[in-house]
Amino acid sequence: MNESIIILLFIMALGIICDNKLIAAGAGTLLVLRVLKLSMVLGVLERRSLEMGLVLLVIAVLLPFNSGQISTHSITATLFSLPGLIAICGGVFASYMNQRGVALLQHNPEIIVGLLTGTILGVIFFDGIPVGPLAAAGITALLLMLVQAL
Repeated sequence: MNESIIILLFIMALGIICDNKLIAAGAGTLLVLRVLKLSMVLGVLERRSLEMGLVLLVIAVLLPFNSGQISTHSITATLFSLPGLIAICGGVFASYMNQRGVALLQHNPEIIVGLLTGTILGVIFFDGIPVGPLAAAGITALLLMLVQAL
């Protein structure tokens, strides 16, 4: 049996055992595509799945605007409140750290193994959300800067 299939089976089993449907479904989908030898689909997923996932995430975040749950008045009130200003700072910081994460991945692509392992462990054992290796890379870049400073 191919080594990648064994790894995917293991990840799917972890998802099932830990009752994490996202991990189980993701690994299961990749297994089915692999067994059916749909390499074209796998190629498209490899190139575009991150973008597709981000588009779906942005849609989920923007849905309250579409349904009219958030008004112009509430946007203005929130932006000029303390939580709103802190959220703006958080967005700027996250964007900057994600840029540092991209740089980290470009200079040390092998670090993706640790990022993916950590993300899977966080999802399985801490009920985390697999928002992606990019955010994990940004946090890793920050932690590496802190460790180097010490």
